[in-house]
Amino acid sequence: MSEAGRDGGGAAVAGSDRPAPESAEPPLRDLAPGPGHVCDRVVVAELLGRQPQGDYEVAVRRNDGSPVVLRNEPLLTGGRPMPTRYWLIDRALNRAIGQLESTGAVDRAEAEVNPVELAAAHARYAAERTSRLPADHRGPAPSGGVGGTRVGVKCLHAHYAYFLAGGDDPVGRWVDERLRDRNRHFDPNEPAQRRRP
Repeated sequence: MSEAGRDGGGAAVAGSDRPAPESAEPPLRDLAPGPGHVCDRVVVAELLGRQPQGDYEVAVRRNDGSPVVLRNEPLLTGGRPMPTRYWLIDRALNRAIGQLESTGAVDRAEAEVNPVELAAAHARYAAERTSRLPADHRGPAPSGGVGGTRVGVKCLHAHYAYFLAGGDDPVGRWVDERLRDRNRHFDPNEPAQRRRP
């Protein structure tokens, strides 16, 4: 795979010799890709606090080009399964959602969203991730739905990442509504916070 495909040079698998999947992958939010694609690896490693362990692309960016959500391939380098297809790496959003979770929001979200819609979101997420497995793959594969969850809600960050990337996720919508109430929702025009507080 080319470096652009590994680093997340743009939508689909830009610069890769691998064609974009014809699966039910959700459309990306229409955000300007912005400058700095060459630096994605450095910025992503800084935001994660380590080097990524597998291939990814930047699925959502701020208008200044800063990565917000990664779309991970289903297998890490070496073949270990990666259940989290969409990974929220924006520091401000991670902090805001962490504050929500600390108030019992995971249980509230699970109680308030339609369980049939939630199960459908898990199924869509799993189907998209599975569609990206190599055709000849015979080893362990990721399982579960959003973030590897089989039933219910485990991580609001994973649901919000999927929602921001265009996924029809009732928990992601629920999180977005709560963040809007606190004026902490995703605003692509707001600059990213790159330094740790």
